[in-house]
Amino acid sequence: MGQQRNRTRGLIRRVAPVGVMALAAAVIGSAATPTGTYAQAEPLAAVAVLNVPTQQGPPQTEHLAAARYLKEHPDAAPQGANDFGCKPTAQHPRPVVLAHGTDSSAYSDWSGIAPLLSQAGICVFALNYGGKPGKDSYGTEDVWESSAQIGTFVDQVLAATGATQVDLVGFSQGASVTRYWINKLGGAPKVGQWIGLASPSYGGVMYGLVPIADAVPGIYTLVEMGSSLAAVQQAAGAPFIRDLNAGGDTVPGVKYTTVGSRVDEMIQPNTNIALHGAGATNIVLQDLCSDDLTGHFHLVYDPYVQRLVVNLLDPEHAVTPACVPVALGTGISDVILAAHS
Repeated sequence: MGQQRNRTRGLIRRVAPVGVMALAAAVIGSAATPTGTYAQAEPLAAVAVLNVPTQQGPPQTEHLAAARYLKEHPDAAPQGANDFGCKPTAQHPRPVVLAHGTDSSAYSDWSGIAPLLSQAGICVFALNYGGKPGKDSYGTEDVWESSAQIGTFVDQVLAATGATQVDLVGFSQGASVTRYWINKLGGAPKVGQWIGLASPSYGGVMYGLVPIADAVPGIYTLVEMGSSLAAVQQAAGAPFIRDLNAGGDTVPGVKYTTVGSRVDEMIQPNTNIALHGAGATNIVLQDLCSDDLTGHFHLVYDPYVQRLVVNLLDPEHAVTPACVPVALGTGISDVILAAHS
């Protein structure tokens, strides 16, 4: 199996276009195999770390504040999340599982949304997946392994709560690994609803940087060294992205919703966020609030988007979000400072 892993990673390094998602990760420090071949193979020995934070942290309004708190409280969980004594109600029978983005964590990405879901009476859970052994970073390792970790955690949540299904909400990479588990690893019967925020559903050409990266020998290895394997694996045309969408990007029985921005800094063209299969709804933030120019990085902390997520998961108590102007580029400096704080 070690030889299989080396072949897989070698293919990724040779073939996967990198684009802004990987290049930005390299600078910021943040954030195919034929369908079925990986899922049907003998599981690889676990290498990446799955961690469940348990220390309740306060709500935050942006990534930088979350990062600063996390630095002093490395086991921080979003407020209201990971109470394994929580029992779903008839009104909210499905627990919600939150999956963070690349080189991030449960607290860093979900300290704003998780408390709102908990206040709505929903059992909320958030894991740290894809961790590098011996490091405190998450969402950096092999995305196929991370996808399997989603299933492990969902099974823990179902066993603890007694529920038969969960709803999944993923941000950026979290959207892809949760959808891979649903579509390719047999997770669909355990899921009612999937929501992808800034989902790199079809990767991105990153403002034309992918063709440049393709033309420069060795750049993929350099980018992986400067960022992470997971960053490289998510670009348009990468083996994982092709595997994820081969045979259709949705499967029956699951309600799929993407929420994206027309000015996403990482996913270009922004239409690559959308899903095309049956059961998919694609929401573009600016179609609902044209003055809100939130892009990729700030999406999970944008109040309008946060209310959309709560409404999707608690439709009987939906509240119309307030549409207020948000400047283009909001949140980028926070992510940069958070990565280097």
